[in-house]
This record gives sequence, structure tokens and C-alpha cells, in this order.
Amino acid sequence: MVYTVVFEHVMNYSACKREQRTGRLSMMVFLLALLFSSHYSGLLCANELDAGLAKCSGINDPKERLECFDALARRTSEQPLPQDISCQQSEEITKEMPEPQTGLSIIAKQWDLDKSRPRNALRVRLYRQNYFLPYTYNATPNKSEALDMDSNARAQNTEAEFQLSLKMKVWQDLFGKDVDIWFAYTQHSFWQVYNTAFSAPFRETNYEPELFLTFRTDYPFLGLRGRLINIGLNHQSNGRSEPLSRSWNRIVATAGFERGGLNVFLKAWYRLSESSQEDDNPDISRYMGYGELQGIYYWHRHRFGATVRNNLHMHDNKGAFQLDWALPLTFIKMEQFSGYIQYFNGYGESLLDYNRSNNRIGFGFMLTDW
Repeated sequence: MVYTVVFEHVMNYSACKREQRTGRLSMMVFLLALLFSSHYSGLLCANELDAGLAKCSGINDPKERLECFDALARRTSEQPLPQDISCQQSEEITKEMPEPQTGLSIIAKQWDLDKSRPRNALRVRLYRQNYFLPYTYNATPNKSEALDMDSNARAQNTEAEFQLSLKMKVWQDLFGKDVDIWFAYTQHSFWQVYNTAFSAPFRETNYEPELFLTFRTDYPFLGLRGRLINIGLNHQSNGRSEPLSRSWNRIVATAGFERGGLNVFLKAWYRLSESSQEDDNPDISRYMGYGELQGIYYWHRHRFGATVRNNLHMHDNKGAFQLDWALPLTFIKMEQFSGYIQYFNGYGESLLDYNRSNNRIGFGFMLTDW
């Protein structure tokens, strides 16, 4: 029974397309340990060995699967059981063995949620999408605002768009609890690169720093798994002078859920009031709403996303939705680099256009590994 299982796992392993030299050496060591164990009654019982093999073979990640087989081989050769131990006792020992890592979920990797692995503060990580769209077409551009100081400059339908978004954990395990403090920064730019008549200016750039608490959670919710809750302060502005200045401050709360390849983020915010003399956009909540729902689905190397935002007003309903598709590029051997198609329709794509409805599609590249 033992050798049949071993043979099946070895054959399955050898069929993998990406078999590495280290993998072959690890399997050879493992087989030698098994052959050696057949001549000594003081080694692992068949039931324990079968259980260990089953655990290792169930791991999807090749690297982690090899590590599991290596650990089992070392246990077989270096830590023999007493000769008089029973199979029932060995099964109890097997149950006490820690379950192998089957790979972290996307949210766990992005937010450093797994306490069983090294967790690092003061490390720059990815936050939202990082992308570059060299070509976007807006069927309804905002032509009511000047591009810059030149009162005659107006936006074209075509332009480039890109976003840079990073975060860093500045304090982890706050007061010994499952709470971390994060700082994040997002910069979203719209570049009239094809508008050479007016020196190809940047039409709009939004700057968005954030500081928030992340509560690491794990609870069931409507068939999903609640993994985190973020609560913090958000400032967003375009850094321009009047009359093009736009800005607002919010308290934002986000709940993150997952199930398999599906991630769901529910976000709500409350705008902090400003004096009428300092408020550049007093009606921004009417167009940007009070929250958004985002769903992301990972399928092989594809990433599909949908984001919906709404003001929840029955008689003056305004909102927006965005669709995303990041797809692998077979001619580029970089997993961190993929094709990207983005479609946006509605209000609030940028602060300058918060009260203007845009209908845009863009083509380009996702610069991060989702």
C-alpha cells in the first residue's frame, strides 16, 4: 500500500511541466529514505506515512509541495518511532503534525494577514491598481474647463492615463492585538499627450494620501469569508489653484471579503465638512455618493473587476461604474506585467470632472502582479 501510493505520487510529480533539478533531488532523497525505512521496523507506520503523503500531494504550489515532501523525508530518516508503537498511536502523532501551507489567498498576501509567516512593517507594498493606459478615448470630455492657465486650451477626446498606488505598514500588532496601522498614497493622472497644439499638458492629477487602521478578521458572511476591516482618514485633492482647485476629506471604512478567486470590497465614507470659504466643491457628495462596491475575480492569470458607486438618491440618482480586465501577454515573459482594458461610465472619474459624466475606454498595461 505504502509503495503504491509513493509510486503514484512520484509519477504525478514527474509529469509536471516545470520540474526543477532541486525537485528531482528532493524526490530521490525521499525515495531513498523510504527504501531505507523498509528494512527497519523503527520508522514511520504505514498509516502515518500515507497521511503525510496525502497532505503533501494536496498542496497546489510546487515549491511548498517540495518543502512538504522534504520535511516528510527528514522525518522518516531522522526521527524514527519506537519499534513497539502501534499504528493507532502513529495516527494520533500524525494528527498532531501541523497542516502544510496550501498557499495564501490574494487578500492575505496583499495585507500581510498570515501570522504564521514573517510579517514585516516599514515595507513598501502595492495598494490599488498600478497601470499605464497609453490610449484612452472619452466620448464626453469636459470641455467647459480650461486645461491650465491658457483660457483657450481645451481637452481632446484622446489622452493617456496612469495610476501609481503604494502602501506601507507603519505599525503592526497594535497593543498586541490583530490591528495594524497603514499609510497609503495613490496618484491618478490624465495626460493630454496627443494634444500637441497646447504643448501636451497634464489635464488633471489627483493626489490621495490615506492613514488607516486595519483590523484582521476571519468570519463567515453570506457565503464569503470576512478578512479585514479598514477605518481611517482620506484626503484627495488635485493640487491646483482657483478656479480649478478641488479637494475633500473623508472618514472611510472598508470591509474585505473573499471566496476562492473572488474578492469583494464594500466601502463607505463620510465627508468632513469645510467652511464655505474653503470648500471648492460643496456638492461633491451628490455626484460621488457615499460608498462603492468592488468585486475582483482571479481566473488563472486573468483578473476581472467591477466597481459600482452611487449616491442612493431616488429622484436625483447619480453614480458611476468601472469594468476592468487584466489579461496575460504571452509574448512578454513577465508575470508582473499584463495587458489591461478599462471602461468607465459616470461621475467622479477625476476631481476636476466630479460633476461631469464621462464615458471612457482605455487600453494599456497593468504594472503589478494581481
